[in-house]
Amino acid sequence: ALPIVGNSVLRANGDTKTPSIIMATAGGINVVLDPILIFGWGPIPAYGIKGAAMATLIAWIICASWVIYLLAIKRNLMIPRLLKPREFFDNTQQILRIGLPAAGANMLTPVAGGVVTAIIASYGPSAVAAWGVGNRIESLASIVVLALSMTLPPFISQNAGAGKFTRVGDAYRTALKFVMLWQVGIYAILAVTSSFIAAAFSSDPEVQRVIILFLMIVPLGYGLQGVVILSNSSLNAIHCPMSALWLSVIRLFVLLVPLVYLGSYLFDVVGLLAATVIANLLMAIIAYTWFRHRLRQQSVGSPKAG
Repeated sequence: ALPIVGNSVLRANGDTKTPSIIMATAGGINVVLDPILIFGWGPIPAYGIKGAAMATLIAWIICASWVIYLLAIKRNLMIPRLLKPREFFDNTQQILRIGLPAAGANMLTPVAGGVVTAIIASYGPSAVAAWGVGNRIESLASIVVLALSMTLPPFISQNAGAGKFTRVGDAYRTALKFVMLWQVGIYAILAVTSSFIAAAFSSDPEVQRVIILFLMIVPLGYGLQGVVILSNSSLNAIHCPMSALWLSVIRLFVLLVPLVYLGSYLFDVVGLLAATVIANLLMAIIAYTWFRHRLRQQSVGSPKAG
């Protein structure tokens, strides 16, 4: 938890490079230590799965120590004492006002994912396997969106705090345009290589068929999903966490799950996959409109605006 929280503090202070280096270092340490501690090397015995756990522990100890050094000594962002009870509760209250709704929104995603997986399971193990492959590919295909969701909020928060709401709106729209164009390119790559990707993951013809269907349909909504993700993180950045939470509720349980069930009922697997794109389209429109409305409200009510 220390590197995750510390990296967020560094990003909020305008440093987006150091957190990337720290997380890459954690991965690099695992790359080096995993084979040594799992399989053994020279005088080091083979620890198996225990070795993998040891490698991860060592990596996080190093990165946590690094983050504390940066925050406490090099950047002088930590006070050298414990907070008084009143200070602790005042600061905690301000953090949790944004943190709890944001955490709730993140918790809803796996719940909805479980429901969708249950619907997929009605088509048998092959469909579940293909859905799992598709989700792994989705995490890679959306990596730029996730990166922007961490780097855009500090920029928006700083400018909103300074009353520069025009810059906030410009940055938000620019990020959305970039994400949409980027994900169109990702879709083209996945569509062209879908048969090769399917063959690389499975030799089962049925699994391959569903993987290809997934890659030809679902990535059409990745750019739209990016609009939703960036809108949510931007709402948190302008201190509207409940709006972000409601957007997550609407996306997952008002649109995604009902549409997936209906699409599955009417058109089988193709309908189920297409329903995810339709849900993302409708949600992108709602999220964009909602953020613009909240931003306009804040710009009108801010004494610093203009």
